[in-house]
Amino acid sequence: MGDPLKMAAVSIENNLSPPETLQKLSDSLTSMLPLLSELSDIIPRDTLLWKLKLLKAGAAYANSRLHAVQAEVLLLASGKDNLLPSGEEADRLFKALKNCRVRYFKDNGHTLLLEDGVNLLTVIKGANMYRRGRQRDSVTDYLPPTLSEFRQTFDVDHRLFHLALSPVMMSTLKDGKIVRGLAGVPDKGPVLFVGYHALMGIELSPLYEEFLREKRTVVRGMAHPFLFGKKFESSRQETSRFDTVSMYGGLPVTPINMYRLFQRNQFVLLYPGGVREALHRKGEEYKLFWPDQPEFVRMAARFGVTIIPFGCVGEDDVLELVLDYNDQKNIPGLREWIQSINKEAERVRDSVKGEDGNQDMYLPALLPKVPGRFYYLFGQPIEMKGMGNLVRDRKSANEVYLRIKSQVEEIMSYLKRKREEDPYRSLPQRALYQATWGASAQVPTFEP
Repeated sequence: MGDPLKMAAVSIENNLSPPETLQKLSDSLTSMLPLLSELSDIIPRDTLLWKLKLLKAGAAYANSRLHAVQAEVLLLASGKDNLLPSGEEADRLFKALKNCRVRYFKDNGHTLLLEDGVNLLTVIKGANMYRRGRQRDSVTDYLPPTLSEFRQTFDVDHRLFHLALSPVMMSTLKDGKIVRGLAGVPDKGPVLFVGYHALMGIELSPLYEEFLREKRTVVRGMAHPFLFGKKFESSRQETSRFDTVSMYGGLPVTPINMYRLFQRNQFVLLYPGGVREALHRKGEEYKLFWPDQPEFVRMAARFGVTIIPFGCVGEDDVLELVLDYNDQKNIPGLREWIQSINKEAERVRDSVKGEDGNQDMYLPALLPKVPGRFYYLFGQPIEMKGMGNLVRDRKSANEVYLRIKSQVEEIMSYLKRKREEDPYRSLPQRALYQATWGASAQVPTFEP
């Protein structure tokens, strides 16, 4: 009915040594064997036939009423179901149900929820379907990741990625001193982080992890509504990076969402450059595409928020952009695909003219490089408490906005310059250091 190895691995801890893991797996598999001989006693032939007839009648009843179902439906389907055709049934129900989302597990069997690596709550949260009321509220219905979810994400799923990047996190104290770690970031909100959005948002995962490890807090990232929609999902939709963004605090970027997060003293992450920055073109790395809209400054002033400008560099040491938006717009087929997804996607910044307002979606063609290193620097906190006059004084708010933008540019210039002094910028040097001192050892970097 299921994958016996995955079923046996459910109760085995991830931090065991290979010999201990093998012994536990062997014991678990052995304990399952007697159950197989008892199946014929539990479900005799006549009982099985009766159950199949009952199933057929029930299916006919349900199928005649599927068109009337208005409720939200989350459908889990297995790719290796040897008992029932789960994939084909998912295709059919996805078309028949009006409000349905699918999460497809291509490597799992019929007993999906009994197999290792599948957590139902995680799937529900990632699909943005956990809610307490009639309608989902992305602010109040958010559930922070559990310890097991955190370990699965950062100790298993993203471990090699973070090990390869060896991210360096630095922050600025109130006196202007730059230190390694997040000591310069306040412990309590409301705090607004405003910075540069790297290619494909590659900087997000290390940032999430560091704040959870050091500050024990989730940073609520304001993101394009496209990431949370289901318009482009299919009946074979696997869990994706979009699900991870939702699980670690992402929510649609709207003024009301930001307002309510500030009300609740949250840590909020905002990228004024949006999609245009994260999906930039060749030669545009580290260039800001911020519109002339200082609204977040005025809202921060209203709630006395602490604003922290930040920058990160390293994308050019990890990825090479091969085909960008301009290239793909000249390729038949790709051009029509880009037009179709942007025609149907929810639009933001329609009022902004020029390239800053160009929020067209596309999928960059990328080639990986031998990883360099990622560097983050959180600038000196800007206290907005006592600056309520900015709510109505647009000119002064714009001056603060330009100051923040200038600080982000200065931070990235600083990091690009200082990374040249890092003796462990290249992967081989870091690998040698960790081979000597252990994989968990913090690799040194340049002196701030």
